[in-house]
Parts: sequence; C-alpha cells; structure tokens
Amino acid sequence: MKIFPEDLLYSREHIWVRVDGDMATLGITDYAQECLGEILSVEFPEIDTYVERDENFGSIESTKAVIDLISPVSGNVVSINEDITDDIGIINSDPHDVGWLVVIEMDDLEQLDDLLDATGYHDFIMQEEETD
Repeated sequence: MKIFPEDLLYSREHIWVRVDGDMATLGITDYAQECLGEILSVEFPEIDTYVERDENFGSIESTKAVIDLISPVSGNVVSINEDITDDIGIINSDPHDVGWLVVIEMDDLEQLDDLLDATGYHDFIMQEEETD
C-alpha cells in the first residue's frame, strides 16, 4: 500500500497541497510521478500570475506523456521551484518535499474543503485503479 504524507491535502488531479496560512505549496503526488515515469521538463507559470481553481497552471512532460497541471486552489503564484530547472529528477526522487512546483497565495481558503486527506486520496486511487 502506498503511503501518502498525512500533513498534505490532495486533489483528484493528483496534486498535493501543503497549507501554511494562506500560502499553498503545490506539487505532483508520488502516485502521479510513478505513473508518468521519468520527468523530462516542467512548464511553470510566471510569478504574479493569477491561477483559477480547476484551471491549468503549467504542464509536465515525461517519457510517457505530457500532462496539464490543474490547480486545486485559486490565487497568485508567489514562487516557483527554481531547483527543478537545475535538477528535474527531484520530482521523481522526492515529489512530496524538495520536488514541489509552485507556491500560491490563496484568496479562498474554503476551496481547501474540497480536497482529500491522505486516506481519502489513497481510497480514490484504489477506486481509479479498479476502473482501469
């Protein structure tokens, strides 16, 4: 069974969220990076870009696919992970920590209520895999 960090929230689009006040750090889940295989490149939004919940905020290209990154929260992008530019492999090796993608200053904390906790995300993945 996969273990997902308990201190994170998760979207059904396989994005994790670490909340600190009104700041949300986003990244792809370990499950997502495993499905994608080796990550080749990431397209980031510009800093100060406003992103809407359920809208694309960038993309990831891997050896298997190119996927859109769908934001689970609305707000302004205040930071992007420059380390990924130098070492794209950190997304594969440590997706829940140093492999984070962006930080968004959220403008509606109630959007967090729609996200899953670690157990809920695990159950969601199990259901997805059963239907495949």
